[in-house]
Amino acid sequence: MQNASPGAVRAGFPVSRQVLADHVYEALLEWLMDGRLEPGAAVSIDGMARELDVSPTPVREALARLEHTGMVRRVALKGYRVAPVFTREDFAELMEARLSIEPVNARLACSRITPEGLDALRQAVEDLKTAPRGGTFAEYRSYLEADERFHQLIAAQASNQFLLAAYNTLGGQIQRFRLFGGVGITDAEQAIAEHQAVLDAMTSGDPEKAARAMTDHVEKVRGRAMADAPTDSL
Repeated sequence: MQNASPGAVRAGFPVSRQVLADHVYEALLEWLMDGRLEPGAAVSIDGMARELDVSPTPVREALARLEHTGMVRRVALKGYRVAPVFTREDFAELMEARLSIEPVNARLACSRITPEGLDALRQAVEDLKTAPRGGTFAEYRSYLEADERFHQLIAAQASNQFLLAAYNTLGGQIQRFRLFGGVGITDAEQAIAEHQAVLDAMTSGDPEKAARAMTDHVEKVRGRAMADAPTDSL
């Protein structure tokens, strides 16, 4: 069953401003991920508001949130535009950043993680295994959520506020890469096995093993992405 539109939610019963803003954000994110809003296209706040049957305010709030992910950009005096396609240089820099941050997070988290943290990681891997992987964002969004949750949990369990802040700046860019690189979900079985290897290393309590497993995962993601990406993007 598809999610209700923001307009339908608002018309059906009163909702808080935050709930409405969240629904608008999810609608715009789905349009971006499904290609309805194309790279480089201007985004009309008033037009989006009319289409979603909401006021311009929640649309502005949703676009501000999306700006933080890198998926849209605000241009002075021109409003918002969908971010351009990832280049090979962009992708190389993103993966360099991930390889600089995530193995360190895994190493630190391995020695600091709580039993509850390990349970949460196990649940994220189980959710990856059972999540649908259809052709539209509505069908594969739960897979992406479990994937991101796994990495975010490790970043949080590293217990280093500066590393966490650095990782958080990458989250939206990783999603943007999936969108504009044309990658989608083509590597689920490999990725799940790699997440399991990271989890096993974390469970073993060997920080260096955890760091190596994370390095292996990120490097393999990089290789698969380069192989799968359309020739006119990455």
